[in-house]
Amino acid sequence: MGNRMTDLVALMAANASRWNNAKLTRSFGSVAKRLVAAKARYQSVSAKTAVPWAFIAVAHEREASQNWNTQLGQGDQLNRVSTHVPEGRGPFKTWEDGAYDALVSCSPYAARNKDWSIGGTLTMLERYNGLGYAARGRPSPYIWSGTDQYVSGKYVRDGVYDPNAVDQQFGCAGLLKAMMQLDPTITFTGAKITPVPKPKPPAAPKPPPPSAPSITAPAQGSIGAFFVDLFKSLLGRK
Repeated sequence: MGNRMTDLVALMAANASRWNNAKLTRSFGSVAKRLVAAKARYQSVSAKTAVPWAFIAVAHEREASQNWNTQLGQGDQLNRVSTHVPEGRGPFKTWEDGAYDALVSCSPYAARNKDWSIGGTLTMLERYNGLGYAARGRPSPYIWSGTDQYVSGKYVRDGVYDPNAVDQQFGCAGLLKAMMQLDPTITFTGAKITPVPKPKPPAAPKPPPPSAPSITAPAQGSIGAFFVDLFKSLLGRK
């Protein structure tokens, strides 16, 4: 477990670095627009799982080309028991039910993730697909296809890697970059951010100190006040 955790930390750093350097080599705009248009539906699952909606959206696109009749976990039919990993899931009545199951009850348990920095987000997406590429020291096309961070290499079947195969699908990183252009509320700060303390409100001004008693304004209840009141009554003033 210790080595695995170290590998994940290194992978998070590598993915964050690739993100900062990545340039798109394909046009992601139309797909990104379609995913952003369904934001409310993704947000309904996000509200129940605490998984950012943009993560759910790109996983949906990658697994099933945003087909709403499939399971988020592996793209199998919604109304049947899944046969691909994670197998044995479903059937589900709604896409949202299947998405909740995939994020909460299936490895890598995205709903348990606490680090939604860009490195944490991309690494969770990569774990969702499998760490076979990381084990080879290669950028995952699941993440980087369509950017200059990926050239070739693909698992064409479970456990079968072809170094010359080129992934034709859009990778998650490029999708996220394109979505951010359309919706600037998408951010990747997550657990890495240090909240800026709110400025303290200005102190309420102190009331002026009471004026010292004088001949014209003697202290209440004093003999001076008695004579002032007497003087006013003699003059007919109240």
